[in-house]
Amino acid sequence: MVAINKEQILSKTHYGLVIYSHILREYYPEQTVLSLSGRTCSPTKNPFNADKSTLNIFIQKEQILGNALDKEIACHYDTQNAILAGDAFDFADLHYKQSGDELLKTLNNEMNLHIGEQWNFYSNRSKVEYPQQIAEKPNSPSPLGEGSGVRCFSFFKAPVRNTIPHKSICLLDAYNYIVGEYAKQRTQKLRSITDPKQARKYKVTNFDYCTFSGMFTTRNDKALVNHSGLLCVDFDHLQNVDLLRNQLLQDEYFETQLLFVSPSGDGIKWIISIDTTKSSHGQFFAAVANYILQTYKVEVDKSGRDISRACFLPYDPNANINPLILNSFNSQ
Repeated sequence: MVAINKEQILSKTHYGLVIYSHILREYYPEQTVLSLSGRTCSPTKNPFNADKSTLNIFIQKEQILGNALDKEIACHYDTQNAILAGDAFDFADLHYKQSGDELLKTLNNEMNLHIGEQWNFYSNRSKVEYPQQIAEKPNSPSPLGEGSGVRCFSFFKAPVRNTIPHKSICLLDAYNYIVGEYAKQRTQKLRSITDPKQARKYKVTNFDYCTFSGMFTTRNDKALVNHSGLLCVDFDHLQNVDLLRNQLLQDEYFETQLLFVSPSGDGIKWIISIDTTKSSHGQFFAAVANYILQTYKVEVDKSGRDISRACFLPYDPNANINPLILNSFNSQ
């Protein structure tokens, strides 16, 4: 069994925020247990203080180097000092009554983090692996540079009403999922349903999804942890899917990072890079939507302006991923 360390767990749990939400949901099922604004959560119920709303959770840097390179971790304190201030692992200790390696193993198992396992969403003979040093630190700046695909975003298990992320993944992970066969049967089933209302109900109930534009503690624009630098452009009810697909792959202004046919079979999901240090997510979306309309005479789904927009993951064995991503990882 490969040793598990805190850094690996933090990289898969949004600095440890998901550890708090996982434990709190054990005490308060069907409730919104965390509401993040910036780097601080609103006061929430403390199961170790008679369910009073005295628990404050926030993200801070560990004071190791005293600069921007310090690691970030979710911490807490209770306004009535019912429990000692500490971090996500201290809070988990209160719940599981474990510490050290035993606690780390429990978190790994209970939260289905799969640390120490061969990474694989599901069986896939054409799966492309990514380097161990990146797999262990998916939130770190990519040594492969822009366009490498090592940009993390949240992955959610079905149904869509589940708004708590299961894990953080990157473009290569999403590609492996889509070209693999896990969603094959449900995709075929969806496309066989002729009633639009029944098809919609089946999709939101059975398809896993992700938020390509960022990592979240819960699927809500206000709960954004990190923007991924990616924008998902959604095209619905196309007259000619193959035509637009080929046009987008050859677009002279935007380089495709990932492109695949939508679950319904008559649309396209196009993932491109954006720079949110120059313009906001919404401004980029508006500009791209206008460009698409002027260039290809096609309107895009307006929901793409939402950072936390859910994108359902189907089966598409012909999905396209930026060759630079595959070449970069294959060269490691």
